[in-house]
Amino acid sequence: MTTSAPALSETVVDSHCHLQSLTDSQREVALEDARSRGVGGFLIPALRLEEADEILALCHRDKDVWCALGVHPHEASSWTGGHQKALAGLVADPKVVAVGECGLDFFYDLSDRRAQQRALREQWEVALDSELPVVVHNRDSNEVMLDLLREPCFEGLEGDFHSFAGGLEMAKFLIGRDFYLGFSGMVTFNKAENVREVLPYLPLGRVLVETDTPYLAPEPFRGQPNSPGHVVEVARRVASELDLKYEELCRLSTRNFYRLFAKAGES
Repeated sequence: MTTSAPALSETVVDSHCHLQSLTDSQREVALEDARSRGVGGFLIPALRLEEADEILALCHRDKDVWCALGVHPHEASSWTGGHQKALAGLVADPKVVAVGECGLDFFYDLSDRRAQQRALREQWEVALDSELPVVVHNRDSNEVMLDLLREPCFEGLEGDFHSFAGGLEMAKFLIGRDFYLGFSGMVTFNKAENVREVLPYLPLGRVLVETDTPYLAPEPFRGQPNSPGHVVEVARRVASELDLKYEELCRLSTRNFYRLFAKAGES
């Protein structure tokens, strides 16, 4: 699943931004602003399969936009027997570089927990069959998530645990399995020591940065709708925590993005 990445400069990639949640005019303004700030790529994760056509249209419009397709745990109760086959067909599109956003969320419990686990398992199976990474959502579900990851059938799974806030022990397990961790605006929050504490243990080759637009705007924009241009603030804080120059963090996180999401370097 490796490929050579495009030539890298001092640009940074927003590895998780829900651009489909913005209106057409908001999206164009947000993308223009982000590019002017040095953001060189954007990954849109789906929340439900019904928005796949819309997301793919957005991706095919711009060379620097890609997507993950799948079903968010909040929507897992809508997962049916036909979804797995449909997803397997959709991910063949060259702009689909991952499966997701999929995972578990036991904080809100908007879908039955058994339904969440079924949807997650079947999406991971599609990812493995398609040789694609996954974009994983994990909230208050560490124990069950770890049990699933320990199953032999998921041994070769690769992916990004986005907006990571699962704590140091979870991070150490994921690092041992060569997963990537995505850091969002939470890394800038004063009380988010549980996010920052994992950075000293994380290999530089496993760091990704994201906005999770329109959520989790970083300081000094906290409380406002987030935008992909704010990945710059996230990257600056991660660089500071790792004692790196901002430009170094941009290069390594962008390199990591193209290593994990290899299809992005081909489309």
